[in-house]
Amino acid sequence: MRQCAIYGKGGIGKSTTTQNLVAAMAEAKQRVMIVGCDPKADSTRLILHAKSQNTVMELAAKHGSVEDLELEDVMQTGFGDVKCVEAGGPEPGVGCAGRGVITAINFLEEEGAYTPDLDFVFYDVLGDVVCGGFAMPIRENKAEEIYIVVSGEMMAMYAANNICKGIMKYAATGKVRLGGLICNSRNTDREIDLIEALARKLGTQMIHFVPRDNTVQRAELRRMTVVEYDPKAKQADEYRALAKKITENKNLVIPTPITMDELEELLMEFGIMEEENTAIVGKTAAEESGLGQAASA
Repeated sequence: MRQCAIYGKGGIGKSTTTQNLVAAMAEAKQRVMIVGCDPKADSTRLILHAKSQNTVMELAAKHGSVEDLELEDVMQTGFGDVKCVEAGGPEPGVGCAGRGVITAINFLEEEGAYTPDLDFVFYDVLGDVVCGGFAMPIRENKAEEIYIVVSGEMMAMYAANNICKGIMKYAATGKVRLGGLICNSRNTDREIDLIEALARKLGTQMIHFVPRDNTVQRAELRRMTVVEYDPKAKQADEYRALAKKITENKNLVIPTPITMDELEELLMEFGIMEEENTAIVGKTAAEESGLGQAASA
């Protein structure tokens, strides 16, 4: 059984990518479990055709404690016999959401959820948070294979680099390794070349480029993955290709994070960011206009 965690900047399409990837694996007869590690509990909705799944933390509060729960209370089965669990979290503004991840994973282990017949377990982890409870899948050697969803946008790349810093830290004392970057396209300029260059700097690979396609949104409106909604769609083949590459992936590395200066240099090299002009730092539009007029006089 391979345990993989999917990380990435909030809003990058991490949960959507994970569920479509898992659906493609299930279609190929892989036995998979998804453990949602986001308080929003949206890591399994497309697999289950549901608004959201009852979470471990919700049910524990309802029953009195997590010790009062049974595995069948928190686990549901969806498309392709994928097993689905959502950790959940406390009410907004109350307690630590990362605690839900710790509680849920410990409960699943104690209740025998990690059965020998499973080929993969995927942890869908909140944003780019690699501290506290959200780091548990890598800190406690639960997930030994990490994939980062990224795009050609600066903050998505910044988040990917930060996640690599966390992986490098925990790799020193455990088996966690980076399996590669999944580029979930935002149609930015020279996106494939840029993410491949970032991957080289991080010492890894861009394992797959997922093109932007409105079929994904149409499937989501029906609470379905693309593989189930329109199996003949080109986008379904993209997720099948991603699933095959991850299944066959042997290129697991300790990443080599870069500095912010190096990241900015990369963005400037690809024309995404202009070279810094210290003369305009802190200047308003009116002041910049004055500088331009003075320069042309």
